[in-house]
Amino acid sequence: MNQVTNQNEIISALQTALPSAVRWCGAVARRLRHFDISVGGKSSGNANTDALTLADLSVQELLVAALRDADPILRQCRIQGEETTGDMANFAQESELAIAIDPIDGTKQYRDRTGNGYSIIVHLHNFDTPLYSLVFAPEMGPHGTWVEVTPNKIVCGPDDTSIPARQVLDKLPDMTTPRKSLGQGIYLIGFQERDTQRAREVDGLGLMGRTSDEMQGSIYPLMATGEYAGSLIHSPNIYDFPVSMHIARVRGGDAIWAHNREPVHYRSLWMDTRAGMLRYPSIVACSEDPHILESLSQLAESWPQDRYTPKS
Repeated sequence: MNQVTNQNEIISALQTALPSAVRWCGAVARRLRHFDISVGGKSSGNANTDALTLADLSVQELLVAALRDADPILRQCRIQGEETTGDMANFAQESELAIAIDPIDGTKQYRDRTGNGYSIIVHLHNFDTPLYSLVFAPEMGPHGTWVEVTPNKIVCGPDDTSIPARQVLDKLPDMTTPRKSLGQGIYLIGFQERDTQRAREVDGLGLMGRTSDEMQGSIYPLMATGEYAGSLIHSPNIYDFPVSMHIARVRGGDAIWAHNREPVHYRSLWMDTRAGMLRYPSIVACSEDPHILESLSQLAESWPQDRYTPKS
């Protein structure tokens, strides 16, 4: 079986197995949110990064089990989980293809009950780029909101629990065509205590920089619909950010390192031991619009590349 055929079969298997499992995980997350479920375990010093709940652990356990028990071809992939739980030993230890999981993206907002923008994320990638992405934001809308991205198509829209999740995704509007009129929102995170400062600097470009506390909702539906034009993130982790990169690339844009304008890939990752996460190095600009991409890169190219540079 050649690599392309294998890749296509794995994408098809994910499209079949994941939607129902992710919807179930969304229901678990909504229910658990009503209880005191905070746990310790991360100590990076950043509240967004260090937030951890039983929902993160439970949802990842369920997703890994669902992938394990689905089409056996999925076991040919590596598993990269933001958390350490789940039966990962049943998957490949070495493979070009990997399935990355962020069980609760936006955990701080989820835990503190300060917004509805948390989401469940799974994406497939090789060493160069995302290949398949599925996002479900359980509390954006009456029944949640979906984003699904394949190598050549983006769909986004509300869930409908009266029919199977796969059927919902198959009926969602095609949003692949680049937006004729993009919103000005730019999501910023990862600059530690400088997040708000950096957002105001983005405002100075005529865009609207928004931190995680300022943004209403999840960045992935917002980018899929064109309400947000992209993001500027310091050393993004590999579990959630790649969906933004995927959306941008399918629409003809990109995700690039601000300091050298090179396209982001998975070959130069580093383990952030403070947070227990694999990250891309340095500052990454992402947008479907090349002009916005260049403006963000020009702004950030001289900013410190070390995520944990002390504030002067």
